Amino acid sequence: MSDTSAASGSLGPLAQTVIGDSGPTVVFCHGLLGRGRNFTGIAKALQPDFRCVLLDMPDHGASPWTERIDYASASALLVQQLETLATDGPVHLVGHSMGGKTAMTAALETPALVDRLVVVDISPTGAGEVGEFEHLISSLLAIDLDAITSHGQADAELAAAVDSRMLRGFLLQNLRRDPQTHAFGWQPHLEVLLRDLGTITGDVPHEGRTFDGPVLWIAGSESPYVTTAHEGPMRELFPRTVQVTIKGAGHWVHSEQPAAFTATLRHFLRAR
Repeated sequence: MSDTSAASGSLGPLAQTVIGDSGPTVVFCHGLLGRGRNFTGIAKALQPDFRCVLLDMPDHGASPWTERIDYASASALLVQQLETLATDGPVHLVGHSMGGKTAMTAALETPALVDRLVVVDISPTGAGEVGEFEHLISSLLAIDLDAITSHGQADAELAAAVDSRMLRGFLLQNLRRDPQTHAFGWQPHLEVLLRDLGTITGDVPHEGRTFDGPVLWIAGSESPYVTTAHEGPMRELFPRTVQVTIKGAGHWVHSEQPAAFTATLRHFLRAR
């Protein structure tokens, strides 16, 4: 396993973690408030058949911060990364939620770089989920980082706004302590994420383009993010879409049902 981190003050390459050194390359794009390593378990389960690259998306993890967030800009940074990874041919691209929309945009813009596309629990159209994420980001910003001394204290403070211990753990993975100053800070660019949330939860830009490669569209049975109303727009942009719904999973399908998710992903990526 190896890491390459982007310089924090520039729009350099996205930070990435590579798992495996043989087989076709699979690039993973995480969702809002996540980080590439959220797919570590899935990547390890795909060994030794695939070389997996886990990206920190722009304004998340160790990747650079930007002045504004939109899918055209995020896709441009993703495409820049794909160009360095696709030296032996197009890669498989997997994206969850926000990362799914970024992956869709990249596939529509540069189809030659993408062999197979996997979109996880998101559609190319706005899903009206602004309120949920607005609450989560605002709750993180409400924590007084100067007053806390541990992750446990931050968790206790966040519990008043977020009931789920699992969700709090997911959110607080973004809290980092500076090894020199010992001050806490957020890795994601929370203020800009909150400001541009309407764009993040909006439509994928496509300008009439389509992606004609194979597409796997994975939904969680308990998630509201993929509905029958989204099927038309999805198939219009991605005509070779195959939809699979994983039982017992909500929006974070890969973490809630990892075995079923991995089996579904492996079957699709191996198909010819």
